[in-house]
Amino acid sequence: MMKVNAALLRRTKLQAYTWVVLPLVAISGWFYPLLGFLLFGCMLGAVGLSIFRGRNWCDWMCPRGAFLDLFMGPISRKIIIPAFFKNEAVRTFMVLLIFTVIGVQFYLAWGDIPAMGLAMVRVLTVTTVVAILLGWGIHPRTWCRICPMGTVAHWIARRQQPLRTGSSCVSCGICTKSCPMQLNPSGFDKDNAFERSDCLRCFSCVYSCPKKALSFDKDKTVSCDMAA
Repeated sequence: MMKVNAALLRRTKLQAYTWVVLPLVAISGWFYPLLGFLLFGCMLGAVGLSIFRGRNWCDWMCPRGAFLDLFMGPISRKIIIPAFFKNEAVRTFMVLLIFTVIGVQFYLAWGDIPAMGLAMVRVLTVTTVVAILLGWGIHPRTWCRICPMGTVAHWIARRQQPLRTGSSCVSCGICTKSCPMQLNPSGFDKDNAFERSDCLRCFSCVYSCPKKALSFDKDKTVSCDMAA
């Protein structure tokens, strides 16, 4: 239990460094629009890292994800995320919607750099308000199920198989309760590619498993040792 708490504390400390970027851009960006271009860094980070480690960016490196865990977690209703937010068609629509909105605003403001930066700030502000409402009313990471960049990372990570379940698994469900995305880690070895590719590689399930039955492919030795 001490190792589990230590792992969660480490993750919380890392998130404490990244969440501040969200209000920095969402609030200060209205006065300093060029801050809006920082969003491209987050986009590149989410997509780039997904090639190697799936949605790991969304764990603690994503400022909004960190904010939702830290500030929505304590006040969220934490109920089951409706299937609507997991639907591939809905997620695809959100990707097209957000990129269309950004594209149209960039087209209308082309050449006016501050206006283009402000367009990014607008999108961030609106989506953050939605994320906060969903985080409070349903679950902290509800928005992460339909986040456009998270969805793109989810598509890229679809062919990856980051988590393995050992024979010692007794399907107790503890890993599912510890997962910030409400996934079922013990079922990843089965035909469950859509769920598997939303794994944040946060190690919450690995640390919480009482049977030490979960491990990541390339990190198998490390994760098992840390869970011991």
